[in-house]
Amino acid sequence: MIKVFRDSANRFRDSAAKELPAEIIWIDLLKPTEEEKKMVARRTGIRVPSLDALSEIEASSRLAVDGNVIYLSSPVVAHDGPDAALSSIGFILTESFLVTVRFAELPAFSSVVDLVGQDDKIRNSSGVFIALLEAFVDVGADVLEQLGVDLDKMSRSIFRGDPTTRQHTVRSNKALRRVLSTVGRVGDRLTLARDTLLGLGRIAQFVETLDQKSITQDCKVRLGALAKDILSLNDFEAHLSNKVQFLLDAVLGFISIEQNDLFKVLTIVSVVGIPPTLVAGIYGMNFKFMPELNWELGYPFGLAIILLSAVLPLAWFKWRGWI
Repeated sequence: MIKVFRDSANRFRDSAAKELPAEIIWIDLLKPTEEEKKMVARRTGIRVPSLDALSEIEASSRLAVDGNVIYLSSPVVAHDGPDAALSSIGFILTESFLVTVRFAELPAFSSVVDLVGQDDKIRNSSGVFIALLEAFVDVGADVLEQLGVDLDKMSRSIFRGDPTTRQHTVRSNKALRRVLSTVGRVGDRLTLARDTLLGLGRIAQFVETLDQKSITQDCKVRLGALAKDILSLNDFEAHLSNKVQFLLDAVLGFISIEQNDLFKVLTIVSVVGIPPTLVAGIYGMNFKFMPELNWELGYPFGLAIILLSAVLPLAWFKWRGWI
């Protein structure tokens, strides 16, 4: 799909284009077909990169200059939520127009369309380009803020419970496993945000250093401010990543404690059961001469010995503070 945005008679509008108009400031390609790529290439004289080209990870493929044309690409988060994933996006910046190539619906584009329709100062290729970068950074900041709130909630649920209240072990382990899974998902989303911020930061720093007519001094100032914002978000993301690792270690520690408590109970039960079994085994032997067999108090005596042999280990464990 091709969307062409143009400024005609001080009016900014968009239209699905079969024929590209003469006056263009922004061409947005969403999941373009080969025919659409060829049409844009004929009209603008630029090469439209493929998805594979945009997905290259080396810096030389993501950041390049060909004459007066700047080719840029970066991964961005396609949508927020449990099914969030990265999608590559390409920017082709010239002095007169901007071409964007993307393969997923991105909310940042809609916000920039509304912004350009209201602000005359960014109705040019570099203005739209920087507005898109700022929109992506704003979205990334909102995502990080929400992830920070989610981590705070999980931290409170993990550490602010009453440790003296004994919970059912199996239910407690299930709850801890659910928290572990949730923390892991937050960690995955932080990884996506980190990749996005890394790509956008490289673009801002690279374009700021270029000596191109399309990059005015005002654009460089905005790119510098944008780079600082990305740097601060990277620091915040690193803080959240450390917190995720801390919570993962804490939850695993709690699971280990719960399992150790279970093994402790099983060990105590087995130790307490050994002496009564030994006493019952002794009096269960079929010897012809056993004095207690002819003793009237032999049976109560045997039961008392069995009970005492079970109580003494329990009393010992209690005295040692093991139970």
